[in-house]
Amino acid sequence: MFRRTKILATLGPATDSDKVLDEIIEAGVDVVRINFSHGDHQDHRRRAEWIRNRARAYGHQVGVLADLQGPKIRIARFADGPVELKEGDSFILDTHMDERAGTRERVGVAYKDLPGDVSRGDCLLLDDGRISLWVEESDPDRGIIVTRVKIGGMLSDSKGINRMGGGLSASALTDKDREDIRAAAEIDADYLAVSFVRTADDVHEARKLMREAGGDAGIVAKIERQEALDDLPNIIAAADVVMIARGDLGVEIGDAELPGVQKRIVHEARCLNKVVIVATQMMESMITNRMPTRAEVMDVANSVLDGTDAVMLSGETAVGIDPANVINTVSRICLGAEAQPAARTSEHRMSMEFSRIDEAIAMAAMYVANHTDIRAIACMTESGSTTLWMSRITSGIPIYALTRDPRTRRKVTLYRGVYPVSFDPEFSADDCLEMNREVTDELVRRNAARAGDTVMITRGDVMGVKGGTNSLKIVSI
Repeated sequence: MFRRTKILATLGPATDSDKVLDEIIEAGVDVVRINFSHGDHQDHRRRAEWIRNRARAYGHQVGVLADLQGPKIRIARFADGPVELKEGDSFILDTHMDERAGTRERVGVAYKDLPGDVSRGDCLLLDDGRISLWVEESDPDRGIIVTRVKIGGMLSDSKGINRMGGGLSASALTDKDREDIRAAAEIDADYLAVSFVRTADDVHEARKLMREAGGDAGIVAKIERQEALDDLPNIIAAADVVMIARGDLGVEIGDAELPGVQKRIVHEARCLNKVVIVATQMMESMITNRMPTRAEVMDVANSVLDGTDAVMLSGETAVGIDPANVINTVSRICLGAEAQPAARTSEHRMSMEFSRIDEAIAMAAMYVANHTDIRAIACMTESGSTTLWMSRITSGIPIYALTRDPRTRRKVTLYRGVYPVSFDPEFSADDCLEMNREVTDELVRRNAARAGDTVMITRGDVMGVKGGTNSLKIVSI
């Protein structure tokens, strides 16, 4: 069986060897994430080149996603290690304090404008909500926030700060991010993830900076702020991909709201023909264990049934005990979920009109394929747009993106149910019979079809022209 849901895995210390990279490629990783919150540009370049070289050796396509750090809304460091905060304790967040001098009574804050963003009665959540602070007083002039501990626990260096309900004014793109965008362009990243997006303007700015740096990466809007939900349709429209970053998002909106919001974002993204990723703690227990919890199995399976394009692994592969085992486990769960009837039928856009011919061909192809005995779809594409539209329709039929452009091949690695194929045909544009033969031979070589099968081919009249798909053929092998 072909797994349609894509697996996005984070690179890190646990993957820094040829052996482990080979194992995760064989296990079926589709896209790797390079986390710009850790390491330097040399590390990022080395990892991108490393995974591409190993993937090339296996004849695979693996996409690269560069993930920006975003605004660093974190506490600073403690002088003598972690401290224990108890319910009822007074605790001060001090933006003027030495960053290494934290105590049980107060700690520094990296984000200097925080006192101006909060007021008495607000709730601040530290360490993904594990510690809760009630704001008694906020004084921007003195740069301090006086709080009372509502939920205590051990607090260590550099933990994140969220305001329940959102409202922090930090810009999505920092000076570090702007430098990192240039570095991402230099390594030819296929996708650029923008952290803590507030509005569509953040997405537009990131795209502008990436293009100015000479990069062609698709822009991923990470939905992890309350403000992003308020501007969600515009953010989805502006981005190429949306990532449901459930850690910070869950802290800001509350855990009880998160499942419904996840389903809403997946649905709206697919309706707007955008790719969607579900991320955070999908296989968290497998950082230290070889088997997932049943709750994690259900989480991954439900994300697949919701229609996500990809599921993302973070610490599970970056620092986990067995990255390849995690990927194999997620792959098995995805296949099980995709075998369910609900994952193979679609009413998507059945009553809508299409403004572009290539989009109409994509929708027609999927309707016919889902109602005919079609073994596979071969889409000859320059930009990959036709395969993206096809992938919005729920189906069990594999879609092959046949293209000569290596960037397009890497980009479609994130599209649900789409498989990249390096294809540079020798036939002339008007030689239909030769075109059919070369395409079907390629499908047979890949065990995607065999003699007696019926396949579908989409293409344009003129080779090498983006947006030119205008024909659909059904061919018997």
